[in-house]
Amino acid sequence: MTGINGVALAILIVLFVAVAVMGFLAARWRRSETGLGSLEEWGLGGRRFGTWVTWFLLGGDLYTAYTFIAVPAAMFTAGAVSGFFAVPYTIVLYPIIFFFLARMWSVAHRHGFVTPADIVQGRYGSRGLSLAIAVTGILATMPYIALQLVGIQAVLEVVGLGGRSALARDIPLFIAFVVLAAYTYSSGLRAPAMIAVVKDLLIYIVIIVAVLYLPGQFGGWHAIFDAAQAKMATPKPTAANPQAVTGVFVPTAKQYWAYASLALGSALALFMYPHSVTAALSAKDRSTGRRNAMILPAYSLLLGLLALLGFVAIKAGTKPIGLDGKVNPQLVIPQLFEDHFPSWFAGVAFAAIAIGALVPAAIMSIAAANLFTRNIYRAFFRPDASDATEAKVSKIVSLLTKLGALGFVLLLDKQNALNFQLLGGIWILQTLPSVVIGLFTRWFHRWALLAGWAVGMVYGTVTAYGGCTACTASTHFGNSLAVVPGLGQAGYIGFTALLLNLVVAAVLTLILRAAKVSNGTDITRPADYFADAGDRGVAQQLDVRGSIH
Repeated sequence: MTGINGVALAILIVLFVAVAVMGFLAARWRRSETGLGSLEEWGLGGRRFGTWVTWFLLGGDLYTAYTFIAVPAAMFTAGAVSGFFAVPYTIVLYPIIFFFLARMWSVAHRHGFVTPADIVQGRYGSRGLSLAIAVTGILATMPYIALQLVGIQAVLEVVGLGGRSALARDIPLFIAFVVLAAYTYSSGLRAPAMIAVVKDLLIYIVIIVAVLYLPGQFGGWHAIFDAAQAKMATPKPTAANPQAVTGVFVPTAKQYWAYASLALGSALALFMYPHSVTAALSAKDRSTGRRNAMILPAYSLLLGLLALLGFVAIKAGTKPIGLDGKVNPQLVIPQLFEDHFPSWFAGVAFAAIAIGALVPAAIMSIAAANLFTRNIYRAFFRPDASDATEAKVSKIVSLLTKLGALGFVLLLDKQNALNFQLLGGIWILQTLPSVVIGLFTRWFHRWALLAGWAVGMVYGTVTAYGGCTACTASTHFGNSLAVVPGLGQAGYIGFTALLLNLVVAAVLTLILRAAKVSNGTDITRPADYFADAGDRGVAQQLDVRGSIH
Protein backbone atom coordinates (compact mmCIF):
# COMPACT_ATOMS: atom_id res chain seq x y z
CA MET A 1 0.00 0.00 0.00
CA THR A 2 1.67 3.20 -1.14
CA GLY A 3 0.36 6.76 -1.40
CA ILE A 4 -3.17 8.09 -1.40
CA ASN A 5 -5.78 6.88 -3.87
CA GLY A 6 -6.97 10.35 -4.84
CA VAL A 7 -10.01 9.34 -6.88
CA ALA A 8 -11.29 6.91 -4.23
CA LEU A 9 -10.69 9.47 -1.47
CA ALA A 10 -12.53 12.20 -3.40
CA ILE A 11 -15.61 10.01 -3.90
CA LEU A 12 -15.48 8.91 -0.27
CA ILE A 13 -15.39 12.54 0.91
CA VAL A 14 -18.21 13.67 -1.41
CA LEU A 15 -20.55 10.87 -0.32
CA PHE A 16 -19.59 11.29 3.33
CA VAL A 17 -20.33 15.02 3.22
CA ALA A 18 -23.63 14.39 1.41
CA VAL A 19 -24.93 12.03 4.11
CA ALA A 20 -23.65 14.36 6.85
CA VAL A 21 -25.78 17.15 5.35
CA MET A 22 -28.71 14.74 5.25
CA GLY A 23 -28.11 14.03 8.93
CA PHE A 24 -28.47 17.70 9.84
CA LEU A 25 -31.50 18.22 7.57
CA ALA A 26 -33.20 15.21 9.20
CA ALA A 27 -33.99 17.39 12.23
CA ARG A 28 -36.91 18.80 10.23
CA TRP A 29 -38.12 15.46 8.86
CA ARG A 30 -41.53 14.43 10.25
CA ARG A 31 -40.94 16.82 13.11
CA SER A 32 -43.74 17.47 15.56
CA GLU A 33 -44.93 20.92 16.59
CA THR A 34 -43.02 20.58 19.88
CA GLY A 35 -39.71 19.98 18.08
CA LEU A 36 -37.15 17.55 19.50
CA GLY A 37 -37.63 18.53 23.12
CA SER A 38 -38.46 15.06 24.46
CA LEU A 39 -37.11 11.52 24.32
CA GLU A 40 -40.20 10.56 22.31
CA GLU A 41 -39.10 12.90 19.53
CA TRP A 42 -35.30 13.00 19.82
CA GLY A 43 -34.68 9.43 20.95
CA LEU A 44 -37.47 7.55 19.13
CA GLY A 45 -38.22 9.76 16.12
CA GLY A 46 -41.70 10.48 17.44
CA ARG A 47 -42.54 6.77 16.96
CA ARG A 48 -43.67 7.59 13.42
CA PHE A 49 -41.57 5.33 11.17
CA GLY A 50 -43.40 3.05 8.74
CA THR A 51 -42.43 -0.34 7.35
CA TRP A 52 -39.80 0.74 4.84
CA VAL A 53 -38.09 3.36 7.00
CA THR A 54 -38.01 0.87 9.88
CA TRP A 55 -36.61 -1.79 7.54
CA PHE A 56 -33.73 0.44 6.49
CA LEU A 57 -33.21 1.59 10.07
CA LEU A 58 -33.13 -1.94 11.50
CA GLY A 59 -30.95 -3.15 8.64
CA GLY A 60 -28.53 -0.28 9.16
CA ASP A 61 -28.68 -0.92 12.89
CA LEU A 62 -28.15 -4.70 12.93
CA TYR A 63 -25.76 -5.00 9.97
CA THR A 64 -23.04 -2.61 11.04
CA ALA A 65 -19.91 -1.43 9.27
CA TYR A 66 -17.90 -3.78 11.41
CA THR A 67 -20.11 -6.64 10.31
CA PHE A 68 -19.08 -5.91 6.75
CA ILE A 69 -15.43 -5.91 7.80
CA ALA A 70 -15.21 -8.49 10.61
CA VAL A 71 -17.27 -11.34 9.13
CA PRO A 72 -15.28 -11.70 5.88
CA ALA A 73 -12.07 -11.03 7.83
CA ALA A 74 -12.91 -13.97 10.11
CA MET A 75 -13.60 -16.13 7.04
CA PHE A 76 -10.28 -15.02 5.56
CA THR A 77 -8.37 -15.77 8.76
CA ALA A 78 -10.03 -18.81 10.38
CA GLY A 79 -12.93 -20.04 8.26
CA ALA A 80 -16.49 -21.14 8.92
CA VAL A 81 -16.74 -21.48 12.72
CA SER A 82 -15.31 -18.00 13.29
CA GLY A 83 -17.14 -16.27 10.45
CA PHE A 84 -19.96 -18.06 8.68
CA PHE A 85 -22.00 -18.75 11.84
CA ALA A 86 -23.15 -15.13 11.47
CA VAL A 87 -25.26 -16.11 8.46
CA PRO A 88 -27.51 -18.74 10.11
CA TYR A 89 -27.80 -16.71 13.29
CA THR A 90 -29.30 -13.77 11.41
CA ILE A 91 -31.75 -16.21 9.81
CA VAL A 92 -32.70 -17.75 13.18
CA LEU A 93 -33.12 -14.27 14.65
CA TYR A 94 -36.18 -13.19 12.69
CA PRO A 95 -38.65 -15.91 13.77
CA ILE A 96 -37.59 -15.11 17.33
CA ILE A 97 -38.31 -11.39 17.05
CA PHE A 98 -41.55 -12.08 15.17
CA PHE A 99 -42.62 -13.96 18.29
CA PHE A 100 -42.09 -11.16 20.81
CA LEU A 101 -41.58 -7.84 19.01
CA ALA A 102 -45.28 -6.96 18.71
CA ARG A 103 -45.82 -7.47 22.44
CA MET A 104 -42.79 -5.28 23.23
CA TRP A 105 -44.03 -2.52 20.92
CA SER A 106 -47.55 -2.59 22.38
CA VAL A 107 -46.64 -2.41 26.06
CA ALA A 108 -43.98 0.24 25.36
CA HIS A 109 -46.47 2.43 23.52
CA ARG A 110 -49.21 1.90 26.05
CA HIS A 111 -47.01 3.12 28.92
CA GLY A 112 -44.54 5.38 27.12
CA PHE A 113 -41.59 3.06 27.72
CA VAL A 114 -38.45 4.15 25.87
CA THR A 115 -35.89 1.53 26.90
CA PRO A 116 -35.85 -2.20 27.72
CA ALA A 117 -35.09 -1.26 31.32
CA ASP A 118 -38.33 0.76 31.35
CA ILE A 119 -40.22 -2.39 30.37
CA VAL A 120 -38.58 -4.38 33.17
CA GLN A 121 -39.30 -1.63 35.70
CA GLY A 122 -42.95 -1.52 34.67
CA ARG A 123 -43.31 -5.30 34.75
CA TYR A 124 -41.57 -6.02 38.07
CA GLY A 125 -41.50 -2.72 39.95
CA SER A 126 -37.83 -3.29 40.77
CA ARG A 127 -35.41 -0.40 40.40
CA GLY A 128 -32.51 -2.75 41.16
CA LEU A 129 -33.37 -5.11 38.31
CA SER A 130 -34.06 -2.19 36.00
CA LEU A 131 -30.69 -0.66 36.91
CA ALA A 132 -28.93 -3.95 36.16
CA ILE A 133 -30.54 -4.05 32.70
CA ALA A 134 -29.61 -0.41 32.01
CA VAL A 135 -25.98 -0.73 33.13
CA THR A 136 -25.55 -3.94 31.13
CA GLY A 137 -26.93 -2.26 28.03
CA ILE A 138 -24.61 0.72 28.35
CA LEU A 139 -21.53 -1.44 29.00
CA ALA A 140 -22.29 -3.73 26.08
CA THR A 141 -22.93 -0.84 23.70
CA MET A 142 -19.78 1.23 24.32
CA PRO A 143 -17.25 -1.09 22.61
CA TYR A 144 -19.81 -1.75 19.86
CA ILE A 145 -19.72 1.97 19.01
CA ALA A 146 -15.92 1.82 19.13
CA LEU A 147 -15.94 -0.91 16.51
CA GLN A 148 -17.86 1.34 14.13
CA LEU A 149 -15.07 3.88 14.46
CA VAL A 150 -12.53 1.08 13.89
CA GLY A 151 -14.41 0.28 10.68
CA ILE A 152 -14.10 3.88 9.49
CA GLN A 153 -10.41 3.87 10.39
CA ALA A 154 -9.85 0.68 8.37
CA VAL A 155 -11.28 2.33 5.26
CA LEU A 156 -9.21 5.48 5.77
CA GLU A 157 -6.09 3.39 6.22
CA VAL A 158 -6.58 1.45 2.99
CA VAL A 159 -7.31 4.59 0.99
CA GLY A 160 -3.94 5.86 2.23
CA LEU A 161 -5.16 8.73 4.37
CA GLY A 162 -2.86 9.29 7.33
CA GLY A 163 0.72 8.42 8.05
CA ARG A 164 2.76 5.89 9.90
CA SER A 165 2.35 7.71 13.19
CA ALA A 166 -0.72 7.04 15.31
CA LEU A 167 -1.58 10.76 15.38
CA ALA A 168 -1.58 11.07 11.60
CA ARG A 169 -3.87 8.07 11.26
CA ASP A 170 -6.25 9.34 13.95
CA ILE A 171 -6.84 12.90 12.66
CA PRO A 172 -9.33 11.80 9.94
CA LEU A 173 -11.10 9.72 12.58
CA PHE A 174 -11.45 12.81 14.78
CA ILE A 175 -13.15 14.60 11.89
CA ALA A 176 -15.58 11.71 11.33
CA PHE A 177 -16.26 11.64 15.09
CA VAL A 178 -17.10 15.36 15.20
CA VAL A 179 -19.51 15.01 12.26
CA LEU A 180 -21.21 11.99 13.85
CA ALA A 181 -21.52 13.71 17.22
CA ALA A 182 -22.89 16.93 15.73
CA TYR A 183 -25.68 15.52 13.59
CA THR A 184 -26.73 12.99 16.26
CA TYR A 185 -27.00 15.79 18.81
CA SER A 186 -28.94 17.94 16.36
CA SER A 187 -31.35 15.45 14.80
CA GLY A 188 -31.59 12.43 17.11
CA LEU A 189 -32.91 9.17 15.68
CA ARG A 190 -34.21 10.86 12.53
CA ALA A 191 -30.65 11.30 11.27
CA PRO A 192 -29.62 7.62 11.12
CA ALA A 193 -33.11 6.73 9.85
CA MET A 194 -32.65 9.00 6.84
CA ILE A 195 -29.01 8.09 6.24
CA ALA A 196 -29.75 4.36 6.52
CA VAL A 197 -31.57 4.44 3.18
CA VAL A 198 -28.45 5.70 1.38
CA LYS A 199 -26.16 3.37 3.32
CA ASP A 200 -28.15 0.25 2.55
CA LEU A 201 -28.54 1.05 -1.14
CA LEU A 202 -24.78 1.60 -1.45
CA ILE A 203 -24.01 -1.64 0.39
CA TYR A 204 -26.37 -3.66 -1.81
CA ILE A 205 -24.87 -2.21 -4.99
CA VAL A 206 -21.28 -2.80 -3.88
CA ILE A 207 -21.76 -6.38 -2.68
CA ILE A 208 -23.83 -7.50 -5.67
CA VAL A 209 -21.29 -6.07 -8.12
CA ALA A 210 -18.42 -7.70 -6.19
CA VAL A 211 -20.07 -11.13 -6.07
CA LEU A 212 -20.91 -11.02 -9.78
CA TYR A 213 -17.55 -9.66 -10.92
CA LEU A 214 -14.79 -11.04 -8.69
CA PRO A 215 -15.33 -14.83 -9.01
CA GLY A 216 -14.85 -14.59 -12.76
CA GLN A 217 -11.46 -12.98 -12.21
CA PHE A 218 -10.18 -15.89 -10.12
CA GLY A 219 -11.42 -19.02 -11.86
CA GLY A 220 -14.93 -19.21 -10.42
CA TRP A 221 -16.28 -20.33 -7.05
CA HIS A 222 -14.81 -23.82 -7.36
CA ALA A 223 -11.28 -22.42 -7.51
CA ILE A 224 -12.07 -19.97 -4.69
CA PHE A 225 -13.34 -22.72 -2.38
CA ASP A 226 -10.34 -24.91 -3.23
CA ALA A 227 -7.98 -22.09 -2.26
CA ALA A 228 -9.83 -21.47 0.99
CA GLN A 229 -9.87 -25.16 1.88
CA ALA A 230 -6.13 -25.43 1.21
CA LYS A 231 -5.38 -22.43 3.43
CA MET A 232 -7.57 -23.66 6.30
CA ALA A 233 -5.83 -27.06 6.21
CA THR A 234 -2.34 -25.53 6.30
CA PRO A 235 -0.56 -26.42 9.58
CA LYS A 236 -0.22 -23.58 12.04
CA PRO A 237 0.96 -25.27 15.24
CA THR A 238 0.97 -23.52 18.60
CA ALA A 239 2.64 -24.38 21.88
CA ALA A 240 -0.70 -25.52 23.31
CA ASN A 241 -1.75 -27.45 20.19
CA PRO A 242 1.12 -28.70 18.00
CA GLN A 243 -1.38 -30.28 15.55
CA ALA A 244 -3.34 -27.08 14.97
CA VAL A 245 -4.24 -25.97 11.48
CA THR A 246 -4.94 -22.45 10.24
CA GLY A 247 -8.74 -22.64 10.37
CA VAL A 248 -11.94 -24.54 9.64
CA PHE A 249 -13.32 -24.85 6.13
CA VAL A 250 -16.25 -27.09 7.14
CA PRO A 251 -16.95 -27.72 10.87
CA THR A 252 -16.28 -31.25 12.08
CA ALA A 253 -18.43 -33.18 14.57
CA LYS A 254 -16.32 -31.83 17.43
CA GLN A 255 -17.18 -28.28 16.36
CA TYR A 256 -20.93 -28.70 15.85
CA TRP A 257 -21.86 -27.42 19.30
CA ALA A 258 -19.49 -24.46 19.00
CA TYR A 259 -21.05 -23.52 15.67
CA ALA A 260 -24.64 -24.12 16.79
CA SER A 261 -24.32 -22.37 20.17
CA LEU A 262 -22.58 -19.39 18.56
CA ALA A 263 -25.40 -19.10 16.03
CA LEU A 264 -28.27 -19.55 18.49
CA GLY A 265 -26.71 -17.53 21.29
CA SER A 266 -25.86 -14.67 18.95
CA ALA A 267 -29.40 -14.71 17.54
CA LEU A 268 -30.85 -14.44 21.05
CA ALA A 269 -28.40 -11.67 21.98
CA LEU A 270 -28.69 -9.41 18.95
CA PHE A 271 -32.11 -8.01 19.74
CA MET A 272 -31.25 -7.54 23.39
CA TYR A 273 -28.93 -4.68 22.46
CA PRO A 274 -30.52 -1.32 23.33
CA HIS A 275 -30.03 0.03 19.80
CA SER A 276 -32.06 -2.84 18.35
CA VAL A 277 -34.92 -2.15 20.77
CA THR A 278 -34.72 1.59 20.08
CA ALA A 279 -35.09 1.06 16.34
CA ALA A 280 -38.02 -1.33 16.86
CA LEU A 281 -39.88 1.01 19.23
CA SER A 282 -39.66 3.86 16.73
CA ALA A 283 -42.17 2.07 14.46
CA LYS A 284 -45.57 3.68 14.06
CA ASP A 285 -47.72 0.62 14.72
CA ARG A 286 -47.74 -2.91 16.13
CA SER A 287 -47.56 -4.67 12.77
CA THR A 288 -44.49 -2.84 11.48
CA GLY A 289 -42.12 -4.98 13.55
CA ARG A 290 -43.67 -8.22 12.32
CA ARG A 291 -43.57 -7.11 8.71
CA ASN A 292 -39.90 -6.31 9.16
CA ALA A 293 -39.22 -9.71 10.68
CA MET A 294 -40.48 -11.15 7.40
CA ILE A 295 -38.46 -8.94 5.03
CA LEU A 296 -35.23 -8.43 7.01
CA PRO A 297 -33.86 -11.86 5.93
CA ALA A 298 -32.97 -10.11 2.66
CA TYR A 299 -30.00 -8.76 4.62
CA SER A 300 -28.98 -12.32 5.52
CA LEU A 301 -28.61 -13.09 1.83
CA LEU A 302 -26.40 -10.03 1.55
CA LEU A 303 -24.37 -11.12 4.57
CA GLY A 304 -23.84 -14.61 3.16
CA LEU A 305 -22.48 -13.18 -0.09
CA LEU A 306 -20.31 -10.76 1.85
CA ALA A 307 -18.87 -13.51 4.06
CA LEU A 308 -17.75 -15.42 0.96
CA LEU A 309 -15.67 -12.43 -0.09
CA GLY A 310 -13.28 -13.49 2.68
CA PHE A 311 -12.64 -16.66 0.68
CA VAL A 312 -12.34 -14.60 -2.52
CA ALA A 313 -9.58 -12.59 -0.82
CA ILE A 314 -7.69 -15.83 -0.10
CA LYS A 315 -7.74 -16.81 -3.78
CA ALA A 316 -6.86 -13.25 -4.80
CA GLY A 317 -3.80 -13.27 -2.53
CA THR A 318 -4.90 -10.08 -0.78
CA LYS A 319 -2.31 -8.64 1.62
CA PRO A 320 -4.06 -6.65 4.37
CA ILE A 321 -1.07 -4.62 5.53
CA GLY A 322 -1.67 -1.34 7.34
CA LEU A 323 0.21 1.93 7.12
CA ASP A 324 2.30 0.81 10.09
CA GLY A 325 3.58 -2.15 8.06
CA LYS A 326 1.75 -4.74 10.17
CA VAL A 327 -0.70 -7.36 8.94
CA ASN A 328 -4.27 -6.44 9.91
CA PRO A 329 -7.00 -8.89 8.75
CA GLN A 330 -9.65 -6.22 9.31
CA LEU A 331 -8.33 -4.44 6.21
CA VAL A 332 -8.88 -7.41 3.92
CA ILE A 333 -12.19 -6.35 2.31
CA PRO A 334 -11.26 -2.69 1.74
CA GLN A 335 -7.91 -3.89 0.36
CA LEU A 336 -9.66 -6.39 -1.93
CA PHE A 337 -11.68 -3.57 -3.47
CA GLU A 338 -8.60 -1.35 -3.68
CA ASP A 339 -6.67 -4.02 -5.58
CA HIS A 340 -9.29 -5.28 -8.03
CA PHE A 341 -11.70 -2.47 -8.84
CA PRO A 342 -11.32 0.90 -10.56
CA SER A 343 -10.56 3.72 -8.14
CA TRP A 344 -14.00 5.29 -8.57
CA PHE A 345 -15.81 2.08 -7.59
CA ALA A 346 -13.39 1.47 -4.73
CA GLY A 347 -14.35 4.94 -3.51
CA VAL A 348 -18.03 4.00 -3.60
CA ALA A 349 -17.24 0.81 -1.64
CA PHE A 350 -15.22 2.74 0.94
CA ALA A 351 -18.04 5.26 1.31
CA ALA A 352 -20.57 2.46 1.79
CA ILE A 353 -18.53 1.01 4.64
CA ALA A 354 -17.82 4.38 6.26
CA ILE A 355 -21.44 5.52 6.00
CA GLY A 356 -22.41 2.09 7.26
CA ALA A 357 -20.55 2.94 10.45
CA LEU A 358 -22.36 6.24 10.97
CA VAL A 359 -25.86 4.73 11.12
CA PRO A 360 -25.35 2.13 13.88
CA ALA A 361 -22.95 4.36 15.83
CA ALA A 362 -25.60 7.08 15.99
CA ILE A 363 -28.40 4.69 17.04
CA MET A 364 -26.16 3.01 19.61
CA SER A 365 -25.18 6.28 21.24
CA ILE A 366 -28.82 7.41 21.34
CA ALA A 367 -29.93 4.11 22.88
CA ALA A 368 -27.19 4.20 25.54
CA ALA A 369 -28.03 7.81 26.35
CA ASN A 370 -31.73 6.98 26.72
CA LEU A 371 -30.86 4.18 29.15
CA PHE A 372 -28.80 6.52 31.29
CA THR A 373 -31.35 9.32 31.23
CA ARG A 374 -34.44 7.23 31.96
CA ASN A 375 -33.12 4.47 34.17
CA ILE A 376 -30.26 6.11 36.08
CA TYR A 377 -30.57 9.92 36.00
CA ARG A 378 -34.35 10.13 36.28
CA ALA A 379 -34.86 6.99 38.34
CA PHE A 380 -32.28 7.82 41.01
CA PHE A 381 -31.48 11.55 40.80
CA ARG A 382 -34.28 13.56 39.16
CA PRO A 383 -37.64 11.75 39.33
CA ASP A 384 -39.40 15.02 38.47
CA ALA A 385 -37.29 15.76 35.39
CA SER A 386 -39.28 17.40 32.61
CA ASP A 387 -39.41 16.20 29.02
CA ALA A 388 -37.04 18.96 27.97
CA THR A 389 -34.57 18.09 30.73
CA GLU A 390 -34.64 14.42 29.76
CA ALA A 391 -33.93 15.27 26.13
CA LYS A 392 -31.12 17.66 27.06
CA VAL A 393 -29.42 15.12 29.34
CA SER A 394 -29.76 12.39 26.73
CA LYS A 395 -28.17 14.60 24.07
CA ILE A 396 -25.21 15.33 26.32
CA VAL A 397 -24.78 11.68 27.33
CA SER A 398 -24.89 10.63 23.67
CA LEU A 399 -21.85 12.87 23.11
CA LEU A 400 -20.07 11.43 26.13
CA THR A 401 -20.86 7.89 24.95
CA LYS A 402 -19.27 8.53 21.56
CA LEU A 403 -16.32 10.21 23.28
CA GLY A 404 -15.83 7.10 25.43
CA ALA A 405 -15.98 4.93 22.31
CA LEU A 406 -13.35 7.13 20.68
CA GLY A 407 -11.21 6.53 23.76
CA PHE A 408 -11.44 2.78 23.13
CA VAL A 409 -10.07 3.30 19.64
CA LEU A 410 -7.33 5.80 20.49
CA LEU A 411 -6.06 4.52 23.83
CA LEU A 412 -6.37 0.74 23.53
CA ASP A 413 -5.02 -1.80 21.11
CA LYS A 414 -7.60 -2.35 18.36
CA GLN A 415 -7.81 -6.00 19.42
CA ASN A 416 -9.03 -4.84 22.82
CA ALA A 417 -12.02 -3.16 21.21
CA LEU A 418 -12.85 -6.38 19.37
CA ASN A 419 -12.40 -8.46 22.51
CA PHE A 420 -14.59 -6.19 24.62
CA GLN A 421 -17.28 -6.34 21.95
CA LEU A 422 -17.25 -10.14 22.22
CA LEU A 423 -17.68 -9.71 25.97
CA GLY A 424 -20.54 -7.28 25.31
CA GLY A 425 -22.43 -10.04 23.50
CA ILE A 426 -21.99 -12.34 26.49
CA TRP A 427 -23.24 -9.63 28.83
CA ILE A 428 -26.27 -8.47 26.89
CA LEU A 429 -27.53 -12.04 26.52
CA GLN A 430 -28.02 -12.16 30.30
CA THR A 431 -30.81 -9.57 30.05
CA LEU A 432 -33.01 -11.88 27.96
CA PRO A 433 -34.89 -13.57 30.87
CA SER A 434 -35.96 -10.24 32.35
CA VAL A 435 -36.81 -8.49 29.10
CA VAL A 436 -38.20 -11.14 26.73
CA ILE A 437 -39.56 -13.80 29.07
CA GLY A 438 -41.03 -11.00 31.14
CA LEU A 439 -43.16 -9.98 28.15
CA PHE A 440 -45.04 -13.28 28.42
CA THR A 441 -45.04 -14.25 32.08
CA ARG A 442 -44.23 -13.00 35.59
CA TRP A 443 -43.56 -16.51 36.85
CA PHE A 444 -39.92 -15.70 37.52
CA HIS A 445 -39.38 -13.76 40.75
CA ARG A 446 -37.70 -10.37 40.37
CA TRP A 447 -34.95 -11.17 42.88
CA ALA A 448 -34.37 -14.54 41.23
CA LEU A 449 -33.98 -12.78 37.88
CA LEU A 450 -31.46 -10.41 39.43
CA ALA A 451 -29.51 -13.31 40.96
CA GLY A 452 -29.58 -15.23 37.68
CA TRP A 453 -28.33 -12.13 35.85
CA ALA A 454 -25.47 -11.77 38.34
CA VAL A 455 -24.43 -15.44 38.02
CA GLY A 456 -24.51 -15.26 34.22
CA MET A 457 -22.50 -12.03 34.19
CA VAL A 458 -19.83 -13.36 36.57
CA TYR A 459 -19.50 -16.73 34.86
CA GLY A 460 -19.39 -15.19 31.38
CA THR A 461 -16.87 -12.52 32.33
CA VAL A 462 -14.52 -14.82 34.26
CA THR A 463 -14.64 -17.56 31.61
CA ALA A 464 -14.06 -15.14 28.75
CA TYR A 465 -11.17 -13.52 30.63
CA GLY A 466 -9.30 -16.81 30.85
CA GLY A 467 -10.49 -18.17 27.52
CA CYS A 468 -7.13 -17.99 25.79
CA THR A 469 -3.76 -19.65 26.12
CA ALA A 470 -0.73 -17.59 27.09
CA CYS A 471 -2.97 -14.57 27.57
CA THR A 472 -1.53 -11.09 27.28
CA ALA A 473 -3.10 -7.73 28.02
CA SER A 474 -4.56 -7.59 24.50
CA THR A 475 -5.71 -11.22 24.28
CA HIS A 476 -7.77 -11.47 27.45
CA PHE A 477 -11.43 -11.74 26.50
CA GLY A 478 -10.11 -12.81 23.10
CA ASN A 479 -12.23 -15.91 22.66
CA SER A 480 -16.01 -16.32 22.80
CA LEU A 481 -15.73 -20.15 23.06
CA ALA A 482 -14.87 -22.31 26.06
CA VAL A 483 -15.37 -25.93 27.10
CA VAL A 484 -18.92 -26.38 28.43
CA PRO A 485 -18.94 -28.03 31.90
CA GLY A 486 -20.28 -31.57 31.63
CA LEU A 487 -20.37 -31.54 27.82
CA GLY A 488 -16.68 -31.81 27.05
CA GLN A 489 -17.02 -29.69 23.92
CA ALA A 490 -16.40 -26.03 23.26
CA GLY A 491 -19.47 -23.81 23.13
CA TYR A 492 -20.40 -20.14 23.12
CA ILE A 493 -19.66 -18.73 26.57
CA GLY A 494 -22.67 -16.42 26.43
CA PHE A 495 -25.09 -19.28 25.75
CA THR A 496 -23.67 -21.37 28.59
CA ALA A 497 -23.92 -18.36 30.90
CA LEU A 498 -27.57 -17.87 29.84
CA LEU A 499 -28.39 -21.49 30.71
CA LEU A 500 -26.83 -21.01 34.17
CA ASN A 501 -28.75 -17.75 34.48
CA LEU A 502 -32.06 -19.50 33.78
CA VAL A 503 -31.34 -22.42 36.14
CA VAL A 504 -30.47 -20.08 39.02
CA ALA A 505 -33.51 -17.90 38.33
CA ALA A 506 -35.86 -20.92 38.20
CA VAL A 507 -34.55 -22.52 41.42
CA LEU A 508 -34.60 -19.26 43.39
CA THR A 509 -38.07 -18.46 42.07
CA LEU A 510 -39.39 -21.70 43.54
CA ILE A 511 -37.73 -20.91 46.87
CA LEU A 512 -38.92 -17.28 46.99
CA ARG A 513 -42.46 -18.24 45.98
CA ALA A 514 -42.52 -20.89 48.68
CA ALA A 515 -41.38 -18.27 51.18
CA LYS A 516 -44.10 -15.88 49.89
CA VAL A 517 -41.63 -13.07 49.18
CA SER A 518 -43.29 -10.17 47.33
CA ASN A 519 -42.67 -10.10 43.59
CA GLY A 520 -43.20 -6.36 43.23
CA THR A 521 -45.95 -4.46 41.46
CA ASP A 522 -46.83 -5.00 37.80
CA ILE A 523 -48.31 -1.81 36.32
CA THR A 524 -49.15 -3.53 33.03
CA ARG A 525 -52.33 -5.41 32.14
CA PRO A 526 -52.83 -8.29 29.68
CA ALA A 527 -54.54 -5.97 27.19
CA ASP A 528 -51.45 -3.71 27.14
CA TYR A 529 -49.50 -6.36 25.23
CA PHE A 530 -51.94 -6.18 22.32
CA ALA A 531 -52.43 -2.40 22.13
CA ASP A 532 -52.04 -0.75 18.74
CA ALA A 533 -51.72 2.78 17.42
CA GLY A 534 -55.00 4.62 17.76
CA ASP A 535 -56.32 2.41 20.54
CA ARG A 536 -57.87 4.20 23.46
CA GLY A 537 -55.21 4.96 26.06
CA VAL A 538 -52.21 4.65 23.77
CA ALA A 539 -52.62 8.02 22.08
CA GLN A 540 -53.49 9.65 25.40
CA GLN A 541 -50.29 8.41 27.04
CA LEU A 542 -48.10 9.53 24.17
CA ASP A 543 -49.78 12.89 23.74
CA VAL A 544 -49.27 13.85 27.35
CA ARG A 545 -45.64 12.74 27.71
CA GLY A 546 -43.52 9.65 27.21
CA SER A 547 -43.21 8.77 30.86
CA ILE A 548 -43.88 5.73 33.00
CA HIS A 549 -47.13 5.95 34.93
